[in-house]
Amino acid sequence: MKPTMNRCQGNQTTITEFILLGFGTFPQLQILLFLLFLVICIVTLAGNILIIALVVADQHLHTPMYFFLGSLSCLETCYSLTILPRMLASLLTGDRTISVSGCLTQLYFFGSLAAAECSLLSVMSYDRYLAICKPLHYASLMNSRFCIKLVVGSWIGGFICMAICISMTSRITFCGPNEIDHFFCDLSPVIKLSCSDTHTVEVTAFINSSIFTLPPFLLILASYVCIISTILRIPFTTGRKKVFSTCSSHLIVVTIFYGTLVIVYLVSDSDTLRHQNKVFSVFYGVLTPLVNPLIYSLRNKEVKEAFRK
Repeated sequence: MKPTMNRCQGNQTTITEFILLGFGTFPQLQILLFLLFLVICIVTLAGNILIIALVVADQHLHTPMYFFLGSLSCLETCYSLTILPRMLASLLTGDRTISVSGCLTQLYFFGSLAAAECSLLSVMSYDRYLAICKPLHYASLMNSRFCIKLVVGSWIGGFICMAICISMTSRITFCGPNEIDHFFCDLSPVIKLSCSDTHTVEVTAFINSSIFTLPPFLLILASYVCIISTILRIPFTTGRKKVFSTCSSHLIVVTIFYGTLVIVYLVSDSDTLRHQNKVFSVFYGVLTPLVNPLIYSLRNKEVKEAFRK
C-alpha cells in the first residue's frame, strides 16, 4: 500500500501514513513469527491476568508487596496490548502501514506505560528495603493509603510525562521518507523522519526520559545495596536465603528491563548495535511482560499456594 500524502507549500508533501518495516526483511518467516508472537501474547495476558486475579481473590496476598505485584501485572497487560495486537495484524495480513495519528497514539501509550513501569519497579524495591531493613517500621510506613498513592503516582506521572512529548511531536511535520525500521512506533525513529526542527522535542524527550529512568534506577541501586548489606549480617545461611528469596524475583525483572533499555536508548547508536535495536526492543517490549508472571509465580511459594487453592 502506498503512503497517502497531502500537498503542502512548495514541493514538499505531508505524510499521513508511516510504514512499520518490522520483521519484513524475513518474508519467509512471517507465519512462523506470527505463531511465535501469538503464543507469547496469549501466555503474557493469561499469566498477568492470573496474578491479578490471585492477588484480588486470596486474602493472604493482601499485602503491600503483592499489591505492587498485581499493579505491575496490570501495567504489563496494558503494555502488551499496546504493541502485540498491531504487530500480529501486520505479520498476518502483510499490511505494515499505520496512520500518523495511530502511530502517535501507540507511542503515547507505550512511552507512558514504560515510564510508569520504571517508577513502579523503584517503588517495589523501596518496599523490599523497608520490609528487610526497617521491619519494625514497615507496617506503619507502608500502609494501604500510602501504597495506593505510590501506584497512582507512578501511572499519572508516566502519562503526564509522555503527554508533553506527544504534544510537541504532533506539531512537527513529516515530509518523507515514511519508513520506520521498527515493529512499533518508538520516539527516536519517528523523530528522525521529520523535516522540521526537532531540537526542542529531542531535548524535552531526553529530560523526561532522564527523570523517569535515572532517579528510579539510583533508588533501586541504593535499596539493593542496603538490602544486601542487611542480608550479609544475618547469622544463619538459611535465614539469608529466605530473606533474599523475597526480593530476588524483583531483581531479575529489574535487570532484564533496565539492561535492555540502556542498550537500546544509550548504546544502540553505535555501529555495532544499531542493527540489533529491534532484537533488544523485543526483550523489554515483549519478553519482559512475558517473564514477569513466570518469574514471580515459579519462584514465589505464596503465589503457588494461592494458585493451588
